[in-house]
Amino acid sequence: MKVLYFGGQKSGKTNAASQKVLELSQNQKPYYVATYDNSYNDSSMQNRIDKHLEERRNDFLTIEEPKDLEKVIKDNKTYLVDCVSMWLFNNLQKDENTLKKQLQDICKINANIVFVLNDVSCGVIPFDSESRRFVDFSGLIGQELVKLCDEVYEVKYSISKRLK
Repeated sequence: MKVLYFGGQKSGKTNAASQKVLELSQNQKPYYVATYDNSYNDSSMQNRIDKHLEERRNDFLTIEEPKDLEKVIKDNKTYLVDCVSMWLFNNLQKDENTLKKQLQDICKINANIVFVLNDVSCGVIPFDSESRRFVDFSGLIGQELVKLCDEVYEVKYSISKRLK
């Protein structure tokens, strides 16, 4: 099964996605694929990472992979990819079709995969080209994931609404 949870920042999407992953994993400990690349030495992001690590310590096996999801997702396992937005940011130099192809390929793997995506589509058009590229790609990649996933949930204020 492939599932997408999307919503704004701090909407509760990771918590909702984590619950879904735990349901899907049955008797096996699922994998949490952490996509943030902490080479920026951002202390506030490190605090978020530490909090996430503590929250999932007992329930998940953590894999840190910022760029190549195909490298870590294997058959007959269950994964939470948190988050697609960071993966996209880390791969922003690649073209849209390459990114879509990677998602298409991992969705062909016989595994349960739950994706988390930040919805950044409701703001203003950014002034700088790199930010515009990120916002545009977020929308395009989100559309691709909706096509690839069996279930899609929008999350607002910790309330999940199934759209597909």
